[in-house]
Amino acid sequence: MLSDTARPVIEATLPVVAAHLDEITPRFYARMFAARPELLDGIFSRANQRNGTQQKALAGSIAAFASHLLQHPDTLPEKVLSRIAHKHTSLGIVEEQYPIVYEHLFAAIAEVLGDAVTEEVAAAWSEVYWLMADALVKIEKGLYAQQANDRVWTPWRLVAKEAAGRGSITFRLEPADETPASAGRPGQYVSVRVRLQDGLRQCRQYSLSGEATSTSTRVFTTKLDEGGEVSPHLHAHLNVGDVIELSHPYGDIELDTSDAPIVLATAGIGCTPSASVLHNLAASASERQVLVLHAERSEQDWALKEQMRESLTSLPNADLTLWLEDTAGAAEELAPREGFMDLAHVELPANAKVYLCGPLPFMRAVRSQAIAAGIPATDIHYEVFGPDLWLAA
Repeated sequence: MLSDTARPVIEATLPVVAAHLDEITPRFYARMFAARPELLDGIFSRANQRNGTQQKALAGSIAAFASHLLQHPDTLPEKVLSRIAHKHTSLGIVEEQYPIVYEHLFAAIAEVLGDAVTEEVAAAWSEVYWLMADALVKIEKGLYAQQANDRVWTPWRLVAKEAAGRGSITFRLEPADETPASAGRPGQYVSVRVRLQDGLRQCRQYSLSGEATSTSTRVFTTKLDEGGEVSPHLHAHLNVGDVIELSHPYGDIELDTSDAPIVLATAGIGCTPSASVLHNLAASASERQVLVLHAERSEQDWALKEQMRESLTSLPNADLTLWLEDTAGAAEELAPREGFMDLAHVELPANAKVYLCGPLPFMRAVRSQAIAAGIPATDIHYEVFGPDLWLAA
């Protein structure tokens, strides 16, 4: 926790530092990659650097962590740290890299804030950084220790590549060597690392969309992101028989194991973790009450429609409500509602556990509606694709 010396300094300087984080973080990354260009080869996303989402995510996490230390001095923001740690371990981040970040981050802070960064201020913010770093390292070591082997990346061979709705493809892979594989959990993701046409390796996280617990197969579904680098490469260049690298399954979203009702609220390609959850529930002949809420542009865009509907028919207490921006040509049995998802006329089950996945504005809006409907915030969970910008708002 913050020392008595650092606390008043952080209280006094947090507004200033937070106000300049959007300027500090781009300078930090520019400095770090200039000094350590190898970090862009297989760890940091070049696309996320270009579009600025990684910088915003870092700024949001720093400000949120410092604010938590001030508001809740006896605790750490465990959920935030867990989400970051899972992402880090899926990329192979190790303890020895934290001093590199520290060096270039604090040089960027000094550049932006100048004389305002006195020895006292620098010492206080160093304390914040190392409190956060030490907590992450501890969680990450525990996550690494849980895996079936000590390799960050293992080779997997593509055995099937199938269209999954307009603009999306499902990839099915099997182990390409004898390395023991870790079982995942429904809702988790794997990092996919590929070598691009220019020779640079890049990573992207994709939710497992099939049987997540399997150690003999990995299934994930991607929507083409024309502004990205990994999904275009997978869609255009990865063919059956090719070998790529996958991480162990990670992700801090765990399906509640009680008998409480489940609400899965998703939009677009955010349906992938829900598809895995439904597959798992159907495979175990679950009798839990399940309400699936999904929003799409059109029925043709629904990436895992057939898989999800098949799982739903196997679940005796499951229902689907679908929203389509364009209902033209939609199957009548789907009874789609037109427009964006709106919970105003949806009866949410009492004591439900709610899981959200989709674009950030969608998740924020639906979370607010669920809370307004009486769902406690602690019973609402979410998964963010890419850098976590939830804290950057």
